[in-house]
Amino acid sequence: MYRFLLTRQWVILTLVALALIPTMIRLGFWQLHRHEHRVAQNQLIGDNLDAPAVAVEKFTAPGRTVPRDDTWRTVTATGTYDTAHEVVVRQRTGSDEQSIGYFVLTPLLLPDDRAVLVNRGWIPAGTDLTKFPKVPAAPSGKVTVTGRLKADETTGNSGIKDKQGLPPRQVSLINSEQQAKALSRPVLGGYIELTSSSPKGGKQPQPVAAPNHSDIGPHMAYAVQWWLFSAGVPIGWFVLARRERRDRAAEAAKAAATPEQVPATAAAD
Repeated sequence: MYRFLLTRQWVILTLVALALIPTMIRLGFWQLHRHEHRVAQNQLIGDNLDAPAVAVEKFTAPGRTVPRDDTWRTVTATGTYDTAHEVVVRQRTGSDEQSIGYFVLTPLLLPDDRAVLVNRGWIPAGTDLTKFPKVPAAPSGKVTVTGRLKADETTGNSGIKDKQGLPPRQVSLINSEQQAKALSRPVLGGYIELTSSSPKGGKQPQPVAAPNHSDIGPHMAYAVQWWLFSAGVPIGWFVLARRERRDRAAEAAKAAATPEQVPATAAAD
């Protein structure tokens, strides 16, 4: 009845189906883990943004990597801007997520002879990318900044290539170790993404938008989708097998019902 399942075609089809089922189940769990990571990350961001502001020195130090659990914490720092060592970070998008321009990265000199990098915000790129752009002047004198603590950017954690040979005072990544080489003092690990400043100064770069920590993404839907696919494989195999059996049975019945053709010479004899 189902002997056709032993044919080469059906053996291959069955093996493919058996391989697809665990593969799709694993893909579903992979998407589930991505969903759980996204939810945990959103929770971390929300909790850290809502936490009271504290001095940046509490979470970082020169040469230290900002721990994941401390990123997005609201921090403060007081000092004076070192505009002589100000740089711009290339190929960054504005709040509309379409316009390309620069982040303005300015060292803030702290009273203890250390410094911390401050991303003061975004400016449009302009027409000549080979020259240092016109940057809104940083507030002069003593300044207290408040912002979100971020970890140093690397190619590994950002996906951005660290291009060499760029025009003067232009960089691809926000990295305290790289900027420390140009300064004559230690630089705290990570950087501050500015949200407010006292005094604010005149016209300033466009503030970097706060992260969206409410969107959980489509990963859970993808996980359910993969699991439904895995359940559909044996169902599909069974439907195909039943159809094949029915078609073969119909062909056999048709062949049995058709009278055999008798050769004309035999009939004459």
